[in-house]
Amino acid sequence: MTSIPVSSPASLAVFRRILTHGPLGRVDISRATGLSQAAVTKAVTPLLSAGFVVETDIDRAAPSIGRPVNPLAIAAHRAHIVGIKVTADRTYGVLTDLGANVLARAERANASPAVEDVVAAAVDILSSLRTSSEAAIDGVGAAVSGDVDRTRGIVRDSPLLGWRDVPLAAQLEAEMGIPVILENDVRALTVTQLFFGAGRDADSFAVVTVGTGVGCGLYLNGKVVQGSHGVAGEIGHLPLGPAHARCSCGRLGCVEAVASTAAIVNSVRKDKKDPTLEASDVFALAHAGDASAHKAFERAGGMIGLALATLVNLVGPSTVIIAGENVTEYELYEKHLRATFAEHAFGTASECEIVLRPHNFDDWARGAAACVIETIASGGSVTSPVKQHLN
Repeated sequence: MTSIPVSSPASLAVFRRILTHGPLGRVDISRATGLSQAAVTKAVTPLLSAGFVVETDIDRAAPSIGRPVNPLAIAAHRAHIVGIKVTADRTYGVLTDLGANVLARAERANASPAVEDVVAAAVDILSSLRTSSEAAIDGVGAAVSGDVDRTRGIVRDSPLLGWRDVPLAAQLEAEMGIPVILENDVRALTVTQLFFGAGRDADSFAVVTVGTGVGCGLYLNGKVVQGSHGVAGEIGHLPLGPAHARCSCGRLGCVEAVASTAAIVNSVRKDKKDPTLEASDVFALAHAGDASAHKAFERAGGMIGLALATLVNLVGPSTVIIAGENVTEYELYEKHLRATFAEHAFGTASECEIVLRPHNFDDWARGAAACVIETIASGGSVTSPVKQHLN
């Protein structure tokens, strides 16, 4: 199984710095990690020998005094990973290298949301992606909405899929013959932002997704927060909404019951007395100035702003990254989101930066692949910890 040939904290820090910020000279790595140049050289030597890091010649053409600088970079071809994002009706997959660069993509319609049909779609995607690369696949990451136990590879509760206590990692491994890391989809996106996106240099941040659901991933105190019971950052299920509003999770008053795509669409359907309206119709109505659609987006924006203020007041991230399918329609609810956030954020918490990162389902799948890369960068190997749960 793929693993880097180092395990000391210094070596891991060096590898991670090169992975997230490379190509970098040894002096730059030394400054960023606080290690001496001698310690950096010692840490890099086995990585170079094993082919995980390479010396580049990108600075050779530039004038220099003394010894030429050869920045260090990740050998992206050293590992190949498949990331899979599961939704109720479609499954998406990407093939990436060690640098999370997408090399190929595939998607399949699920025959149904049943576990066996989703597994079949994922296996078909893996087969398709394998044909686009001669390299072996080192690991598979799978991202699913809901309460996910990454350690045991179990989807404990996914309201959007209708699953409870599904040992998905083990079932995928049995069909694929490759180790699988299972993660909550929003936490997977958070890992992507931490290693390859807006969170690379942040001391703390949150990723809030707005679309089919309202999710949140947290990076605090040097770690992506998992939660003692596998649940953390579920701002979509904060009870901040109207007491009568029923959420897809079955509870009343959740943020999602007002702010999710389904909630917005259902609100407009009710006002228009037209049950055939789809999300695209509602977006078009809102852009055309329809009062019912505008009202639904205003309510959603206010609810998301209240949820963000609650989040920032509680944990104090320096940045909130807003992502998800509805980010492309951000202007429809931005005004009310920011106004409500400013009204309820306490003191200097209101200085938290809110940034947008539009993405699509391939980016969700890339997040799943990033979880495998995270494991490799943490000194672990992509192994199977979940076979005992297969029956």
